[in-house]
Amino acid sequence: MSSPVSKEKQDLRTRFRFERSQRSIGGDWLHLLRAGEISTSRSIASYLSYGDEPSTVLLNEKIASLGKILLLPRTNQHGGISWIKWHPNMEYERDKKRKKLMQPIGDEFEGSLDVVILPALRVDRSGARLGQGGGSYDRALAQDNSAAKSWKVALLHDEELSSESLPRESHDVLIDAVALPEILVRFKATDR
Repeated sequence: MSSPVSKEKQDLRTRFRFERSQRSIGGDWLHLLRAGEISTSRSIASYLSYGDEPSTVLLNEKIASLGKILLLPRTNQHGGISWIKWHPNMEYERDKKRKKLMQPIGDEFEGSLDVVILPALRVDRSGARLGQGGGSYDRALAQDNSAAKSWKVALLHDEELSSESLPRESHDVLIDAVALPEILVRFKATDR
């Protein structure tokens, strides 16, 4: 049986997915590369966007072209994430459970993560993130010491930064900032 918070989060996910599907979508999020945390980083974990998520195509290409170590997520058998180092000839396969997702094929990265760029449906002004509901990012950010210490930023479309508090559960990890198509919004540690 799901908790009242889990039910509320699932209802919000349904609503937010619908709202996202009704919007005009655009942007490249390249302004994010000017953030100090990105420019001074060595390793950046990003993701492969799909559907109407903010596109990571140009952002990932630019990160790689800057000589940064670009890491892409691969869900593992425990429902967590393994970070795979991107390379120009990388091969991908469809996720067995979530057919829309493409996953990189390669060896797991064992170094430290400086930045994690992650997907979200909504984020509130305290840094609480509502994702797709699989929980893999929250597990990775909580269990991987390197990921937990990294600077965490979610990509959102305009109007997806919520002024209302989102429901939170004890396992939800707060993020440090959101990148909208044209601006970066940072959250103060005191707001948490």
